[in-house]
Amino acid sequence: MADSENIVVETAEKIFADLADVQAVTSDKTGAWKAPLWQALTEAGLPLSWVSEECGGAGASLADGFGVLGAAGRFAIAVPLAETMLAGWLLAQAKISSPEGEMTVAPASPRDRIALDSDGTLSGRARSVPFAKVAKHVAVLASGANGWSIALVDAAKLRIEAGLNLANDNSDTVTFDHVAPVAIKPAPQGFDQTALMLMGGVVRSLQIAGALESMLEISVRYSNERVAFEKKISKFQAVQHNLARLAGESAAALAAATSAADAIDDSAFFNDDAVFLEAVAAKIRCAEAAEKGGAIAHQVHGAIGFTIEHILHRYSLRALSWRDDFGSESYWAVELGKRVVSTRSACRPNARSCARKCVPSWPRRSQPAPSARSSPTARTPTCRRSAARSASAVGSA
Repeated sequence: MADSENIVVETAEKIFADLADVQAVTSDKTGAWKAPLWQALTEAGLPLSWVSEECGGAGASLADGFGVLGAAGRFAIAVPLAETMLAGWLLAQAKISSPEGEMTVAPASPRDRIALDSDGTLSGRARSVPFAKVAKHVAVLASGANGWSIALVDAAKLRIEAGLNLANDNSDTVTFDHVAPVAIKPAPQGFDQTALMLMGGVVRSLQIAGALESMLEISVRYSNERVAFEKKISKFQAVQHNLARLAGESAAALAAATSAADAIDDSAFFNDDAVFLEAVAAKIRCAEAAEKGGAIAHQVHGAIGFTIEHILHRYSLRALSWRDDFGSESYWAVELGKRVVSTRSACRPNARSCARKCVPSWPRRSQPAPSARSSPTARTPTCRRSAARSASAVGSA
């Protein structure tokens, strides 16, 4: 991990620990903790990490931002930090300056479309837009007669129907009724809605992986504290087996998410098949891990884990909610299958010469599938550190 990434992530973790302690947040029913947290994040420049200094941001690297998102997942942050970072990144693709305050992106589903009308206004409907109700601006990717455009829209001009996801965070329906944008510019060549969905999917994958790390830590700690039949439940073989399964899900999600983040960081184009494979595999695997890992964590905790006073639900419910944002695992599984079929079909006339060039290509049976890497420790330094943490946590049980 680069020194700059260490500094950025450590800054984020310190702010989260000081102002968003999960126990204090769970006890606070008024949400008074949100304003001081957002103020501190803004002063540190984290919401606009991916925006260049020329466009009003911090000018951090993609790797820095990905590290911050993983930390946000580990603290189950319920403010639009990830959404504002993603909105700033989208606006930066068209060299549009980012305003201050909370932002979100639209559309947030691959099946929704926002249209750019001939008079320069925007029309359409976007469902399940995260934190739209509290956002001051919305970064929009719209399709028009001349291709894709990126726009900045004042949220006050939109019709927003409030909604909630599983974690009781805003997941709203936004209607654009011939809305005039604050600024609009053409998207870069090759940038389309699939690119936005892939980036959003990787963002959510990193958050899910972070949440799973915390669920594992909480579960191991609880198993070493809870006594049943005159001994700690961590001594029971069934509990140990479940904790090992949870560690495996956490490590697999982390490996997939960090691999996808590396692929995006190393590539200049989202239409690259390698980026598509990594991002889609990460979203599918992390969504699967969110379901399995959350179930295991709650099973270890028993009834106490289902109470509103316990902190576990802040992680498990958000992980389950994040898996549906920017395309569910079922949607991306179908899209991945289509891409594989089209790639293989194109290679059939000259299969031998294409064998080494085609991506994606499935591994041999003796190798692990892309969604379940055999050696998470062979990935990035971030992955090595977290995999070691997961291993030590289970070992302590």
